[in-house]
Amino acid sequence: MPFLDRLRATPVAVDYLLWPGDFSLDAYSHVEEVVLASGEALEEVAKCGAGGTFFLCGEDGDERPVLYADSEGGAAVVAAGLEEMVRLLLAVPWWRDCVRLTEEESAEAAEQYLEDEPDLFADRDAAAAALGLEVPTVAEALARLREVAFGLGERYTLLNAVEGNAYEPLFRP
Repeated sequence: MPFLDRLRATPVAVDYLLWPGDFSLDAYSHVEEVVLASGEALEEVAKCGAGGTFFLCGEDGDERPVLYADSEGGAAVVAAGLEEMVRLLLAVPWWRDCVRLTEEESAEAAEQYLEDEPDLFADRDAAAAALGLEVPTVAEALARLREVAFGLGERYTLLNAVEGNAYEPLFRP
């Protein structure tokens, strides 16, 4: 069974991804028409509450790069595949608050999340167990996000389809 189908069939994971992951599988159109500079296909797979969109890049399958585009003109490749995206959300659901991808930024964001969601880690562990995934450490997740965003991400430049201008990078080295 494809990972996306397995994910959709796992309510405890869908709930965790919806919040605190802010990864809604009820996909709908991005705020504007976008294309990859390479001409490769883009498939909308999820949305976030702030109007951002998660796309799978390329043709068919779960193991395609996941690109996130916010509603303000920023974008980045955030995972090498859908399963890796879910592991990132399990470890660091507040990844968008980590523009320099540091553990310090993560710790600050985690504190705020945990104030609102004291059961966050229990919910995360239940979602991970239901999917049969190991939760990486924060350091591992951020290191992998850095590797993907600054390595693989260079191949996937997102453009406004009408104006042709490129989206700005979400992360800073």
